[in-house]
Amino acid sequence: MIFVNYKTFEESSGQKAILLTKVLEEAAHESQVKIIPVVQTIDAENIISSTTLEVWIQHIDPVSYGAHTGWTLPEEAARVGVSGVFLNHSEHKFDNFDALKTANEKAMSLNLKTLIFAGNLDELKKISGLAPTYVAYEPPELVGSTTTSVAEAQPEVISQAEEIARSAGLPLIVGAGIHNLSDVKKSLELGAVGVAVATDVVKSADPKKELMELTEGFK
Repeated sequence: MIFVNYKTFEESSGQKAILLTKVLEEAAHESQVKIIPVVQTIDAENIISSTTLEVWIQHIDPVSYGAHTGWTLPEEAARVGVSGVFLNHSEHKFDNFDALKTANEKAMSLNLKTLIFAGNLDELKKISGLAPTYVAYEPPELVGSTTTSVAEAQPEVISQAEEIARSAGLPLIVGAGIHNLSDVKKSLELGAVGVAVATDVVKSADPKKELMELTEGFK
């Protein structure tokens, strides 16, 4: 599977987000590889109504209805049809572990799938104890890189991450700088079940071409 993080890029915001999702849907249909758009919360409801793909959002907060200005409610994410959420991405870390734990529990109680990110192996061990749907290893220093991927720079660490995830009974997603089929293939060979990408697809002049190349890594 491929998670495509839309972040807050101009190319993946508003009406452009809907158009990009159509591209993802075409690539998923043609390749038969599961591709998941991970969209801005403000765009989620419109995107969900325009696609057959499973749609995730990039964050929720550990709160319920009440006086929480500017926070993202898990209940509302579930209500509009969101399928899952990223938690603890390096660009949106939780302030403390208890808040992350609460957010994960609230999401899963609402049947929202969760993918929790770890930037190092110690963090991965800790978040694995929360039993999310997926765990992700994504070293923050390589996030957004268009030249060096985690599969190239840290293959031995991916192997260690896979051992941690497997011992917890959790599927591992790998991210940070993934930008070609070799990165995907190497990640899968090392035990990951999928990858998380952003810049390589969203910022591409031809997102479908980039996606189709990435899906070749699953063959």
